[in-house]
Amino acid sequence: MHYFLYYVLPFVVVLGILIFFHELGHFLIAKYFGVKVLKFSLGFGYKVVGRKIGETEYVISSIPLGGFVKLLGENEDDAGEIPPSEAARSFSNQHVLKRMAIVLAGPFFNLFLALAIYCCLYVFSGVDIMSAEVGQVREGSPAYQAGMMKGDVIVSVDEKPIASWTDIKKTVQDSAGTPLLITVDRAGDLVRMSLVPEETVEKNIFGEDVKSALIGIVASGKIEKVNLGFFGAVREAFLQTWMIVKLTVLTIVKLFQGVVSIKTIGGPIMIGQLTGQVAQESVSYLVPLLAVISINLGILNLLPVPILDGGLILFLMIELVLRRPISIKKRDVAQKIGLFFLAVLIVVVTINDLSRIESVMRLFEKIFG
Repeated sequence: MHYFLYYVLPFVVVLGILIFFHELGHFLIAKYFGVKVLKFSLGFGYKVVGRKIGETEYVISSIPLGGFVKLLGENEDDAGEIPPSEAARSFSNQHVLKRMAIVLAGPFFNLFLALAIYCCLYVFSGVDIMSAEVGQVREGSPAYQAGMMKGDVIVSVDEKPIASWTDIKKTVQDSAGTPLLITVDRAGDLVRMSLVPEETVEKNIFGEDVKSALIGIVASGKIEKVNLGFFGAVREAFLQTWMIVKLTVLTIVKLFQGVVSIKTIGGPIMIGQLTGQVAQESVSYLVPLLAVISINLGILNLLPVPILDGGLILFLMIELVLRRPISIKKRDVAQKIGLFFLAVLIVVVTINDLSRIESVMRLFEKIFG
């Protein structure tokens, strides 16, 4: 029961919330434009429970790995089945910009969910930052030669205020060979010193060698809680969301470039392990993890693959430019290519997840054994 609560339940809850918000985006914008929504389903496969309210059937299905919103006239094959009285409410009869908005709404709601999560976290809990206090000065480094000492708190660099250790790195990293004026707080006294950062080569998060500038100090590791206030929290939430969006896009680019190994891609098993490990540390840690996964889901759905939202948006953009829809034959070919791409991705993800099968089997034994 312990492992069920910490692995299976968090996975189902996290995935359910992500799917719900994604499909809710499609649903609400379709309703806004007057398009008839036939079905709102969480999950695929057989219907477990469902109820029709108004003109829409709301369903929870047996396979909780996705979901869908079925719209009237969504497929060309359904055109002959649409009653003339409801033709104006058909998805296919909407202006192309309205259709694009309906499709974009799913990924957008995933990004909005992440933004809302970060806003709530920062408003009620503030933000943890690493203090600008020096914990160690490397002997012979520029900081050592300038007289910097352990316990100094860096106040400013070239008159730019420093609030955290991150600020120091951002200010110094592109200043190799350029003299910097650094002010530190040393036991209540302000001490100024000049130094020249030295150029070095470091590994970035993708394992690539990048040039950077260092002054030879190590953080003390002290964490401070900062209350941002409402507007500061909203600003920080936007910055955090944007940072993860950029990192997600960059990771996808690096994946196609071969910099990031395809072996790092994971599927449901990997997500289940991750949510379980985080939940064991603290259930509250699942909230920021939910935001990160939501952003990833939103960005991945925008990829121009025909069976994803991004693929449909690409078709609609072409239709907007050509002022006529792509032929069904060409769309079918694109759909088959998209399905092949998805099949390959599923195989890769499955192989990667099976490489973790030993730990997964031990987990299943603890859950069900």
